[in-house]
Amino acid sequence: MFSNSLIFAEVAPSFWDNVWSIVLPVLCSLICIVVVMTFAGLSVVAERKISSYIQGRWGPNRTAIPYIEVIPFVGNFLKKNGLMQLAADGLKFLLKEDPLPKHVNKFWYMIAPVMSLAPVLIAASVIPFGIYWLDGKSNAIAVANLDVSLLFALAIGSLGVLGGIMAGWSSNSKLPYIGGMRAAAQVISYELAMGLSVLPVILMVASKGVQSPMSLFEISNAQSNSLWFCISQPLSALIFIVALFAETNRLPFDMAESETDIVSGYHTEYGSFKFGLFFVGEYGHIVVGSSIFIALFLGGWNPLPCESWPQSWGIWASILSVITFLVKIAMMIFFFIWIRWTLPRFRNDQVMNLGWKCLLPLALANFVGYLIYTSIR
Repeated sequence: MFSNSLIFAEVAPSFWDNVWSIVLPVLCSLICIVVVMTFAGLSVVAERKISSYIQGRWGPNRTAIPYIEVIPFVGNFLKKNGLMQLAADGLKFLLKEDPLPKHVNKFWYMIAPVMSLAPVLIAASVIPFGIYWLDGKSNAIAVANLDVSLLFALAIGSLGVLGGIMAGWSSNSKLPYIGGMRAAAQVISYELAMGLSVLPVILMVASKGVQSPMSLFEISNAQSNSLWFCISQPLSALIFIVALFAETNRLPFDMAESETDIVSGYHTEYGSFKFGLFFVGEYGHIVVGSSIFIALFLGGWNPLPCESWPQSWGIWASILSVITFLVKIAMMIFFFIWIRWTLPRFRNDQVMNLGWKCLLPLALANFVGYLIYTSIR
């Protein structure tokens, strides 16, 4: 009996360690999906409310859910601020009739919305939403802390355009096809500038002796007690944010779904739940793209330039780091919405000229200039 208890005492710790090593990634994955989908859903409400304030309108303030609207104070608050609109839109997408046109390529037509949303959730798995310390070593609060998480996020995130391309092609219709081709051309044009804009940041992190300069966690950690890279690399930050607007098909770069000339672009033939997936995928791209920008240029989870949450605060520092990161995501979403309802839409030729003739040479000159600066200092 005594020997059996000793064996159990030796086996139990390793058993629970193995269980925890399986449960923790699954738990982080679920939390990551919840965070991205929640922000994507709330972004729809925020878009309608902020745009209404900018245009001098009320926005959604009448949608109500039975039994909830009668709750004192809470029901009226949710109704007046349009927060019940999210549930109404979700139910509309789920319950609305979902016809399948006869002229489409059925397989690719049905899988295209999934191809638009899936890369968002995969790319979100490497985003470091915060930091925690274990045995004096800092670790990322992320599903997967890869050494090349920046490269992984950019590569997987760019695959979202395949959903638009396949939607336009499989629709067998002229205007959706034009929208899909515009989406492809736009991504190719601005991916080059985006990739070049992050190279000075990688070199700056590597110059600090970091072993994995292409890790989003290490890049954020390198800004813990120093200036954020948006201050030390302002041109890189500007190029990246402009390219990010183009990558996410947001105004003034929404050529792939321009209502003024191609109806609704690549998802013209879609409705109901399939259109909802495209809709959520667009806002999901904004959330993930904003997260990458925050990790690269806005200090990640650090509250202020040259300031970081003290390690001595333990679990509270970790909680505050996650809250800080989420607040920055909300601020970035507001910035995206603000720009959309402020600037007019560009023409398609203007978008291409800006990408190839302005942004790409500027990104290349910025990278070469930083190389010259580091070699002579």
